[in-house]
Amino acid sequence: MARPVTIFTGQWADLPFEVMCGKIKSFGYDGVEIACWGDHMDVKKGATDPAYIEGRKAILAKHGLKCWALGAHLPGQCVGDLWDPRLDGFAPSEYAGKPDKIREWGIQEMKYAAQAAKNMGVKVVTGFMGSPVWKYWYSFPQTTEDMINNAFKEIVKLWTPILDEFDKCGVKFALEVHPTEIAFDYYTAQRLLKEFNNRPTLGFNFDPSHLIWQGVTPHIFLRDFASRIYHVHMKDAAVTLDGKAGILGSHIAFGDTRRGWNFRSLGHGDVDFENIIRELNAMDYQGPLSVEWEDSGMEREFGAREACEFVHKVDFAPSNVAFDDAMKKD
Repeated sequence: MARPVTIFTGQWADLPFEVMCGKIKSFGYDGVEIACWGDHMDVKKGATDPAYIEGRKAILAKHGLKCWALGAHLPGQCVGDLWDPRLDGFAPSEYAGKPDKIREWGIQEMKYAAQAAKNMGVKVVTGFMGSPVWKYWYSFPQTTEDMINNAFKEIVKLWTPILDEFDKCGVKFALEVHPTEIAFDYYTAQRLLKEFNNRPTLGFNFDPSHLIWQGVTPHIFLRDFASRIYHVHMKDAAVTLDGKAGILGSHIAFGDTRRGWNFRSLGHGDVDFENIIRELNAMDYQGPLSVEWEDSGMEREFGAREACEFVHKVDFAPSNVAFDDAMKKD
């Protein structure tokens, strides 16, 4: 049976939820990973107002869509990050320039996200955790081991009460391994699980686009973290180093063809999706394949429709027989 193909609504949060659902259904998607911002999901209402949840469910039913995950990336970032003015855009405007208030808001929103997911009948919340040490990733001035150790300890301290709420709700949190997060590559992901004593509540939202430009092979990440893959993003990226462009982006905006790498619509980049599907089959992943559509060089409705077709085409089932069974003698 084919896995459901969904789309993350974060890049469409400029549209009302119902308008977005109508478009997505017409593109051929089976459902949505609902972003917890814009008009799409107010987690406080989702946690406390049954009528609001029934309204969200009614919109999905009207358009023949289902939901397997909520995406709470923005408030999650506010929990673990060191404040700078960019975080002001994620939190309510009255908290601008107030790091403690922004963090407090982020923690409460993540608890609400767990409760809203439970009320929606959803078992996974995807998102970010932030990082107290990402800004020090290049060790000059020198980043000490104590600074790194303390950063992981702070994440554990901040997120343990949040994950306690997830446990109460029977919901898992799937961190998207991503630059700017405490876990941004293979070894930091490995360490994060260890720091949380391999707590089952915490796993990963696999997104190959953030691994490939760092030089991490996505399907190997999948293989080694198979038991902790709670959700999957289908997203592509192209690495186009030409002798001028650097891997760090050169402070050039996404979409500019001079950059050393860019996010691309599915099938237009360098991600090896066949090996990803093979690993997902090997681990018996039956969850959604959620398109996170980002491509600054392509019209998004064209891209979203084409991406849906791409995922349906590439998502082959595993074999239920050994290919050489027919060669056996009676």
